[in-house]
Amino acid sequence: MKGFKQFLMRGNVVDLAVAVVVGTAFTAVVTSLVKTIFTPLIAAIFGKPDFSALTFTLNGSVFRYGEFINSVIAFLSVAVVIYFVVVLPLKTINDRRARGQIPPEEDPVLTDEARLLTEIRDLLAERRPTS
Repeated sequence: MKGFKQFLMRGNVVDLAVAVVVGTAFTAVVTSLVKTIFTPLIAAIFGKPDFSALTFTLNGSVFRYGEFINSVIAFLSVAVVIYFVVVLPLKTINDRRARGQIPPEEDPVLTDEARLLTEIRDLLAERRPTS
C-alpha cells in the first residue's frame, strides 16, 4: 500500500490528473462554442444547420455521409478555436519574450532567513566527511 501511495503522490501523476480534468472542462467550453456559434453560422452560410439527413443508396444500403460531414465540420471548428484561442496567443507571447519585449520573470529575492539557511546548509555540507 505504501508503494501505491508513493506512486499516486508523484508529481507527474498528479499533473496528469489535473491536465485531464482541465482538458475535459475546456472540451466542454469549445464544444458549446461550436454548437452555439459556429453551427448556426454554417447554417446561415449553407442554409442547413444539420447535414445528417444527407444520404445516398447503393444496392439497398443507405450511406449516411451527412453525419460524416457534421463530424468533419465539428472537428475543424474545434481545431480553429483551439488554434486561435490557445496556440496563437501563446506563440505570440513566447515570440515577444524571445525578442525581449516581455521581460522574463525575475528570480525570486531571497529573504534574510532563506539566505542564512542556505549558508548553514553549505557550511554543514563542507563539514560532512567524504566517503
